[in-house]
Amino acid sequence: MTLKLGVPSKGRLMEKTFEWFAKRGITLSRTGSDREYAGAVEGVDGVDLVLLSAGEVPRELAAGRIHLGVTGTDLVQEKLPLWEQQVEEVAPLGFGHADLILAVPQLWVDVDTLDDLDAVAAAFRRKHGHRLRIATKYHRLVREYLMDAGVADYQLVDSQGATEGTVKNETAEMVADITSTGETLRANHLKLLSDGPVLRSQATLWRSRTAKCSADEKKVLGALLDRLHNG
Repeated sequence: MTLKLGVPSKGRLMEKTFEWFAKRGITLSRTGSDREYAGAVEGVDGVDLVLLSAGEVPRELAAGRIHLGVTGTDLVQEKLPLWEQQVEEVAPLGFGHADLILAVPQLWVDVDTLDDLDAVAAAFRRKHGHRLRIATKYHRLVREYLMDAGVADYQLVDSQGATEGTVKNETAEMVADITSTGETLRANHLKLLSDGPVLRSQATLWRSRTAKCSADEKKVLGALLDRLHNG
């Protein structure tokens, strides 16, 4: 058996992950064609590279099919209930920064805080007979955040793409989405609530709490983590 390390399979997140490991003396590489999800690890023995989408990494960590994995804080906390019991943060990687935010139409001049949103949501339901719709991919995180804030009169509408456009398209009244610069929000005439983000996210190396480790794999894990922390 070998230790399994899951990393994003393509794009900037894969490239930055490879660079992060390389700076610590460990070379990760894709092997074969771009269509093949195969990879190699050099610099430490006994580690297999598993190429996955960033969204698959939390699931594979929780299932114990990989021992270590790189993915965003947002994906771990959204996809894994009681995530602290299933994974452990090893190291933030310093890239892939993005905030999960709540945004409302700029025309809502009287809505700036969660308290304002709570009042508007209640008034919206009285006027329209249904709850204010929030388009998002992050149901768990948004629901928990609004529950803690005491906002009740809303419904979450699933959005798997172009979330910022749902208000213009009249399929939602506001959005909860990941943003790094806010430019797309402004282009769609949306503004952030001033209470701050639901979550600040970045690419992070996680260790599975559920993956089984033989004595040899524990030695490999220890050697790998020593290299990463001291490299």
